[in-house]
Amino acid sequence: MTKVSWKTEPDPHDYPAAASYLSLIATPEQINDLINQLKTAPLSHYKAKDMLRASQLPLLPPDNPHVAADLTKVKNNKALSPVLLIRGDLTHGITLQIADGYHRVCASYHLDENTDIPCHITNHPHHT
Repeated sequence: MTKVSWKTEPDPHDYPAAASYLSLIATPEQINDLINQLKTAPLSHYKAKDMLRASQLPLLPPDNPHVAADLTKVKNNKALSPVLLIRGDLTHGITLQIADGYHRVCASYHLDENTDIPCHITNHPHHT
């Protein structure tokens, strides 16, 4: 089984990518707050299978171009960037948001669903 290696910090372009995604579901003020919180959040670890379940996102196939690119990186011993998460809110029916790293989560799942994936996570604005 191929082991995934992970960087200790997200790549600089991961934060703008997260902001772009979040612009579809949050206000500019919320996005600024969330990105700032993600940048200062400590590194946590969650399993790929749990991230997919909590986000209610489907597992993308290994032949998805972005998943395949991440699988190739792993095969070539290149470390993947931690993912950026916005914690869901059970009381409001809000799922976990994978703000950046969905393809990395799927690639990791295909290699081992129990892989502990490093991430920065912050609370959803409605979370109390």
